[in-house]
Amino acid sequence: MRLDRFICKSTKLTRAEATQEINAGNVVVNDNVIECGTTQVHENNTITLHGEKLIPRSSRYIMMHKPLDTICSNVDEVYPSLFNYIDIENASEMHIAGRLDADTTGLVLVTDDGRWSYNIITPNKKCEKVYRVGLRDPIADDVAFKFQNGVQLQGEKQLTSPAKLTVIHPKEVLLTITEGKYHQVKRMFSAVGNRVASLHREKIGDINLDIGLGEWRYLTTDEIKSF
Repeated sequence: MRLDRFICKSTKLTRAEATQEINAGNVVVNDNVIECGTTQVHENNTITLHGEKLIPRSSRYIMMHKPLDTICSNVDEVYPSLFNYIDIENASEMHIAGRLDADTTGLVLVTDDGRWSYNIITPNKKCEKVYRVGLRDPIADDVAFKFQNGVQLQGEKQLTSPAKLTVIHPKEVLLTITEGKYHQVKRMFSAVGNRVASLHREKIGDINLDIGLGEWRYLTTDEIKSF
């Protein structure tokens, strides 16, 4: 964990305030004054601020049902941040484990545990994400085969990893992928001559979305451990 994040997780300081304390030489890590906020530290390190030992708060793990026209960001931009829907303290410490576009709804996982989220977003961990996709045109018979064997996305050197396609209706399918390339689902259907009309994430790993639109809840111990 970065030193500035460790301080934010152990105090009520903002990131900017933590940086000021670090730059001023007020933070000591294992008896050494550290003046760089990006320095990597471990929770087992002895870290003090003005001589007081810092103890980080327990990590938090949240499920949210993301509405349309919200963004996976800690601040409002063109669209409002999904954090407007989550009533928690120190929300600036949290990050999204697998972002969704503004026009996509569904399951989002939010945490302040970077090691945990790494297992979700890193492709070599092969964490499955399931999307319900509405299509402009009826699905062609050969698309499942193409997705299973990988398709070439514009601007990419390698084919996509194997993906599973389940047809619900001719214009509605479930797509399971293990990657998270930029606009990947939309680009995959574009590569086979179709277009995504609606997109909704239903599942990440073993965690199913089970709350209403705009709602959130803390994950259970079993859900957390599943990653």
